[in-house]
Amino acid sequence: MDSSFDDPDYDYAASMAGRAMRCMAEQRIAPTPTNFAVWFQYFAGSHDDLRNAIDLLIDHNRPFDVRTNQDLFRTYVAPQVSAAAIDTSERLHTLMGAAKEFLATAIADNHSQMQAISKVADQGKAGVDPKALVAQLMNELARAATRATRLEAGFAEKTRELDVIRDSLSRSEERARTDTLTGLANRRALDEFLRKAQATAEWGEPLSVLMLDIDHFKTFNDNFGHGVGDQVLRLMAEVLRDKVREQDLSARYGGEELIAVLPDANLAACAEIAERIRRAIADCKITRRSIGEVLPNISVSIGVAQYRAGEAMSDLIERCDRALYLAKGGGRNRVVTENELDRAIAAG
Repeated sequence: MDSSFDDPDYDYAASMAGRAMRCMAEQRIAPTPTNFAVWFQYFAGSHDDLRNAIDLLIDHNRPFDVRTNQDLFRTYVAPQVSAAAIDTSERLHTLMGAAKEFLATAIADNHSQMQAISKVADQGKAGVDPKALVAQLMNELARAATRATRLEAGFAEKTRELDVIRDSLSRSEERARTDTLTGLANRRALDEFLRKAQATAEWGEPLSVLMLDIDHFKTFNDNFGHGVGDQVLRLMAEVLRDKVREQDLSARYGGEELIAVLPDANLAACAEIAERIRRAIADCKITRRSIGEVLPNISVSIGVAQYRAGEAMSDLIERCDRALYLAKGGGRNRVVTENELDRAIAAG
């Protein structure tokens, strides 16, 4: 598999992200999404109040403990995150008000039309000229048709606006479940999928997971830069997504670790897919188009485990993780299943 990409040369976003992560490490701040959002904005310089607050904490040697980090996020970042939700809520409120107005108008028009037709009928009983009655009736029907057309157009416009809001909410929900770097599912989506898969597995259906980690990735990043490293990680994610089945879920577990959950797949089937992934990545030829440089081959180590009835999903993931690190300890660029892990433990 050949792949090439432009060297991003530490573009703005990658640079800010790198600075944020380094500073968080220096301050011993847990690299959670909320903490990262705070420090990314700090280095991006887009929020003066946030920068002033953090600078003040640093000047006074205040520790960035859990409470302090939560307060920074809630005070300076969360309001911006919720702005889109507030805007959506306001738009929905406006649309509901318009819909109520349209319905009230339609009801009033229908009542007026019924009264007008009833009046024409009464005139017919009183012996009024039939031609005049027909003319009045046609006039009322024309007015009713005009009002109906106007209401229909209004409803159509509001329906289009509602469709836009619905699409926006769908995209927001998808973004909330997607890792921004790789495009794979994030931890939130992974946890939800695992819960559903576990419920099915408890009825006897097999469930397996594989976890992969890029070999010597830190050295690769040190030699070629985090920008290139990020694009390599995206390529690994693309291979993983391509090699698993449609019903499987591929996700970013953390750092350069990727994971795939395979419902209705036993250990042997999962190991076979893992081996296809390993070979496909080992065969990748990566070129930096900007300078024509061919980068060293990338390899991955993969651990595979199968769900055991009644166990916690965290135990399954932990067993898969230990198999992964057995693969790394055994020379890397290989797939190791929990069976080999059990043999290694038995051998002492």
